[in-house]
Amino acid sequence: MKIVYVMTRSDVIGGAGVHLLDLARGVEDAGHDVTIIVGGEGLFLEHAIAQGFTCIALKHMVREIHPFKDISGFFELRNVIRACAPDIIHLHSSKAGLIGRIVARSLKIPSIFTVHGWAFTEGVSKHRRILYRNIERVMTLLSDKIITVSNYDKNLALSYKIGNSNLITTIHNGIHDTQLPIQPVAALEPIIKMIMVARFDEPKNHRALLQALSLLKNSAWQLEFVGDGPSLNGVRSFAEKLGLSNRVLFSGACNDVAIRLNQADIFCLISDWEALPLTILEAMRAGLPVIASNVGGIPELVDNNQTGVLVNRHDISSLTTAINTLVGSPDIRSKMGALGRKKFENNFTFDAMLNNTLAAYNSSLKVKK
Repeated sequence: MKIVYVMTRSDVIGGAGVHLLDLARGVEDAGHDVTIIVGGEGLFLEHAIAQGFTCIALKHMVREIHPFKDISGFFELRNVIRACAPDIIHLHSSKAGLIGRIVARSLKIPSIFTVHGWAFTEGVSKHRRILYRNIERVMTLLSDKIITVSNYDKNLALSYKIGNSNLITTIHNGIHDTQLPIQPVAALEPIIKMIMVARFDEPKNHRALLQALSLLKNSAWQLEFVGDGPSLNGVRSFAEKLGLSNRVLFSGACNDVAIRLNQADIFCLISDWEALPLTILEAMRAGLPVIASNVGGIPELVDNNQTGVLVNRHDISSLTTAINTLVGSPDIRSKMGALGRKKFENNFTFDAMLNNTLAAYNSSLKVKK
């Protein structure tokens, strides 16, 4: 089977990019032919090439809606895909999903669109929700299969009459296990190490976490932010304003996230909206208790008060309470971390995701025939 993967942008590597690269490697290792097409050049393309993938960079694929560039992008992508002659086109991210499905239908090639969080999800602006809901209602007419990474996103689409249960299927994200041993929770740790791994950009809300921690200056904690992005300097200034500079470490983008998680005590991910974050899966794999926003598919990962604590969007008071509870109790941290690790092993392995995705490919090919 020959599969072409298409993603909108190459300048960053977010969860969708990590997911695509892992999936492409698994599919290639399973004996299939893989080509990756991405808009522009940048970090994602560099990583893909370094991993030995056949890659093609597009000049006209851009994230924003831009009629003239999008028309050029359509013809450019169509020419590239026609030359590749794939059996399946697997699309990732909104713009690639939009243009790619039109291209696929024009070439009569089956396409699969993986939704890494709908553009009309709760938490985004009302104008944007209305716009993208209407776009997706039209696009379902050109869709062969839509994969959502959470049941939340599947149900959200169905609630707006976008597609149906035959068109949309949920395949939860999955990640490879590591060989790193789970660090035992010390009974009397002098300083509790918290970590948030997230790009400094929407929908992440680093400031909310800092606000909560500013109310706990007498507690023994330190925080590490891992990631970069356009709002990094603003968040750093905000930490200084709150008097937290000496307790918050900005580590930037790191290639040793698994090791840093293994050295932490609590994982946090505060967001205004989400699909199914890979970083929470990485924290569960490391046996960490999780404090996260109760948005999107996160409740499918974190069992509230069992594997972690869920807090409502913008609820600083509840976030402060959750942090204070976990910082003060090694027993709770240990129990939650162990249960999270078990849930990862049972439900979110890479092999399960890969097998379900390959099954979706085969199903789409049979329907097309």
